[in-house]
Amino acid sequence: MTTGQDRAAQPETGSQDEEPLPTIAEQMADQLGGWRGLVESSIPVVVFVFANIIGELRPAVIASISVALLIAGLRLAQRRPIRHAVNGLFGVGVGAAIAWRTGDERDFYLPGILYGIGYGVALLISAAIRQPLVGWIWSVLVAKGRSEWRDEPKLVRVFTQLTVLWGVVWLAKVGVQAGLYLAHQDTALGVARLVLGYPPYALLLLITVWTVRRVTRESQQTPLPGA
Repeated sequence: MTTGQDRAAQPETGSQDEEPLPTIAEQMADQLGGWRGLVESSIPVVVFVFANIIGELRPAVIASISVALLIAGLRLAQRRPIRHAVNGLFGVGVGAAIAWRTGDERDFYLPGILYGIGYGVALLISAAIRQPLVGWIWSVLVAKGRSEWRDEPKLVRVFTQLTVLWGVVWLAKVGVQAGLYLAHQDTALGVARLVLGYPPYALLLLITVWTVRRVTRESQQTPLPGA
């Protein structure tokens, strides 16, 4: 991420200029895996929900795991990135193993609920100690490991605010799922898992990318005092 001071310190040295950030669309597509990634990551859960409604728990578990393995295998055979497929397979696999062991279909969603609670709490704690997790994730996934944003008070504030937003939204959506889990509303829980999965995540990601790019652009255009 380039700051105004970085630009001033490196005048007329095009070879040292940082590479421009990808477009918002490119960053969104990369993090979400594109439309194919969105669909493929949702299919195993959809299969489980419908198979469990029309049949029994264990056939539904087998069907969802089989579909997740098939998707991962197809991506591997096509030499496509399998990060999203593997993540989806892991999430489905853990939930399926717990549900298989307990015999309770709602336990299929328990790992996702616990993960969501932990992630939301971690986000809020990181914001409270001025080490916003969204900022560090941005450094890893977008800024190629650079963390110059730590030297920009405005960017630190922005990443802190974004981290709080992510944490609140994450805890809100997982709270809905936890309520349905405790109320034994198994089918509603499956629907909530789908509806509250990628849509809020995509919206938060869009807000984050747009906000950080706007603030970064303003920082680059701000002249140094006395310049």
